[in-house]
Amino acid sequence: MLVFVIRRSLQSVVVLVAMSVIVFVGVYAIGNPIDILINPQADQIDRERAIAALGLDRPLWEQYLTFLRGAVTGDLGRSFVHSTSALGLIVEKMPATLELAFSAMLIAIVLGIPLGLWAGLKPDALSGRTIMAGSILGFSLPTFWVGLMLIMVFSVMLGWLPSNGRGTTVDLFGVPLSLLTVDGLAHLALPAPNLALFNVALLIRLTRSGAREALLQDYVKFARAKGLSNRRVIGVHVLRNILIPVVTVIGLQFGALIAFAIVTESVFAWPGMGKLLIDSINLLDRPVIVAYLLVIVTLFIAINLAVDILYSALDPRVRLSEGGG
Repeated sequence: MLVFVIRRSLQSVVVLVAMSVIVFVGVYAIGNPIDILINPQADQIDRERAIAALGLDRPLWEQYLTFLRGAVTGDLGRSFVHSTSALGLIVEKMPATLELAFSAMLIAIVLGIPLGLWAGLKPDALSGRTIMAGSILGFSLPTFWVGLMLIMVFSVMLGWLPSNGRGTTVDLFGVPLSLLTVDGLAHLALPAPNLALFNVALLIRLTRSGAREALLQDYVKFARAKGLSNRRVIGVHVLRNILIPVVTVIGLQFGALIAFAIVTESVFAWPGMGKLLIDSINLLDRPVIVAYLLVIVTLFIAINLAVDILYSALDPRVRLSEGGG
């Protein structure tokens, strides 16, 4: 296990360096932030002074090496707009995004796996067909449209729930959380299900497919022949064996929820990293964009490592050894 973790960590460093080059070159090749940050009426001297202050007068390779030296010490540059640490801005917004992504994934797990299992056990029943029809809608409906419809119905027409913001938060070990307050839960009640919709549909179809396949296996038939109760057959022999692909998807999709919560955060004005990224793109705040993308890559790598380690706990046939991945 230790060898596996060390090897994956070294691979992760290589991936991060490669991604930093791609992201840095790609972001810095787009537009000129001076055109946005400097008053159009400013003279050439003021423009040159601002360019030098931001370090944009140096060659691209030199800018990258400066960025890389700072990244080693945890300094991903300073925001052009806010004149503060880019990483600090992201860390400040991260709890809101993580809370929204966690809530959405929890909803997806609580709804998706049981509904998918039911649809797999009763594929020809009306309930099973209804669940599968609902999953098609979950795949098909655009997130931004669903979000707008939720706001129109529950905020505008009924007036039950707030349409924007994060609500009241409570600090837990220095981290502000809205999950711990009634007002915060009310503000989560619309964006979290909206973000979870696609993943609910995905887990329903994945769980149903795994259940249908597992029910045809010899070990399930043998368990039934031994006289085991249906609950035990389903809970131990079926569900346990379909959890590996489900856990894999949950891990990857949790990373995707964090990275791509931008639409939901924009629709509901949720003060997370996605909204910060949109604002930074509009203002060409390059250090924040680069820092955001590298933080997301790091989160993906960490989540994938956690999923790989969890394999061994779910299936004893999976071994994390020096020769396996």
